Amino acid sequence: MTSEQPGREDLARWWGSRPANYYVATPNLRSVLDLRAGAARAAAMEPRLHAFGGTVAGVVEPAVETLERHRELPAHVPYDGIGRPVEEIEFHPAYRQAGQAVWGSGLLEANRGGQGSFEQAALFYLLSHVGEGGHSCPAVCTAGLARALEQRGSTELKDRYLPGIFETDYDRSLRGSQFLTEVQGGSDVGANVAAAVPDPTQPGAWRITGEKWFCSVADADLFALTARPEGAAPGTRGLGCFLVPRSIDGTPNGFRIRRLKDKFGTRCLASAEIDFDGALGWPIGPVEEGFHVAVEELLNTSRWLNAVGSTGIMRRAYLEASGFARHRLAFGRPIGSFAAVREQLAVMKVEEQAALASTMALTGLLDRLDHDEATETEAATYRLLVNANKYLTSITATDVAHRGIEVLGGNGTIEDFSPLPRLYRDAMVYESWEGTHNVLCAQVHRDCVRLGLLDHLLQWVRRELALAGETGDGRAVTTALDALEPRLRRSLADPDHAALHFRSQLDRLTRVVQAVCLLTEAAHSGELGAAEEKAAVATFFVRRHLVPDHQSEDDAAWPDLVETALGNDLR
Repeated sequence: MTSEQPGREDLARWWGSRPANYYVATPNLRSVLDLRAGAARAAAMEPRLHAFGGTVAGVVEPAVETLERHRELPAHVPYDGIGRPVEEIEFHPAYRQAGQAVWGSGLLEANRGGQGSFEQAALFYLLSHVGEGGHSCPAVCTAGLARALEQRGSTELKDRYLPGIFETDYDRSLRGSQFLTEVQGGSDVGANVAAAVPDPTQPGAWRITGEKWFCSVADADLFALTARPEGAAPGTRGLGCFLVPRSIDGTPNGFRIRRLKDKFGTRCLASAEIDFDGALGWPIGPVEEGFHVAVEELLNTSRWLNAVGSTGIMRRAYLEASGFARHRLAFGRPIGSFAAVREQLAVMKVEEQAALASTMALTGLLDRLDHDEATETEAATYRLLVNANKYLTSITATDVAHRGIEVLGGNGTIEDFSPLPRLYRDAMVYESWEGTHNVLCAQVHRDCVRLGLLDHLLQWVRRELALAGETGDGRAVTTALDALEPRLRRSLADPDHAALHFRSQLDRLTRVVQAVCLLTEAAHSGELGAAEEKAAVATFFVRRHLVPDHQSEDDAAWPDLVETALGNDLR
């Protein structure tokens, strides 16, 4: 009988050591919630988070693995068996199994009335440990639609659709989507040509005709889309935002799916090209405010939660890579004992914690807006950060997933060896969702020029620095910010200069925000060990990104920073 190949038992131990509960495996989440949401609110949401952390690991992840491993991807069913148009999307049963777990968590219901943004963000962070998984995008689009209807919808639309949107039974729920992109425009939504005309028989209703090019959640029950009313102005000012139900009396509502997209990532998600021909819809809010509805409720919700999702991807990548490094032996010892691997893992951990820090600070700003408690400075800071934070966290997620693949070596490229290839592919797609990098940077620049957002952000950052207390790292951040500010102001005054340099400046500004948020967390960490670890994470981040010409080889404290930031993760 052939003996077991050396090393396979080590790999089996690694698989066996994977977390059974992602909430339990990430105590930093509770720590950040304590700070940003308050200890009482964090404690109240903990049972739901604990339960869902186990559900994601035990139910959602195996279902997604099944779909990915066997390429059980969505299929377009244009007609039923006797040739009637149905325009349905067919999924493997594992897709429904995952959906039941996700909707059953209360992820959508948690933020009913805008009262649970922290709980929704925390649940979505846990869900994102599987990547997109086919259900993250539907959850985000439904959350945005819920917010749009609650904030802008007529009483009739609210009464008709909100109960189904907040339904926790997956089979009875109404899932939303948002179709903004057209083939000629992409991120240039002002170039959209889909048209809307009033319906002659139903007061307040419209008929939508045109093509939408990138329609994720093509199986949704409710489509939110932009269209230009007859005679409206060109550009974004002339767009309306409409709610179009998938079917009317059981019949497809004036739409046809051209084809499903064959995507690099988010493969379990049905994305399509869709033609509308007289589809019946209703405006969400005043028709002339359609673009504002699309941006402020739909896109901003998606950008906020996209950053949450990118952060969850980073955390899962770190858990997989650090677990592998503990168990994988090379040259007679665990690879996690090698200094180069330890530094790589430290980078992954620090970047994830920085992303969570800025994203939960952003969630706090949204929470205050939802409770009508936000100051003018907080509202302006939210408007800037919701774009900048999405941009930077999505880029970082791809880098962190790539670093995780590197830790696993050649095994990291194998689809059924670990989830890392899936996480990497999904992270790449997250980078393009809700606006490309250049579009988001241009949006921040326009808002700063038009609305004076930069002064408010600087005020908010300096207040956070004061909360963090006087430290060497705080002084380094202040120095970096003082050096950056005149460059930012030059870009705001000189569009040609901004066209070439503002993106790199925004990179650095957002890193300043993340550093300040980490310093605030470090200043408020209770337990000695946690405080030491968080302080090391903050220092590592500041030196890596904000100290000019920092060279780790010339930094005598760098090896200790790596070790303290890793804590007990590799033991």
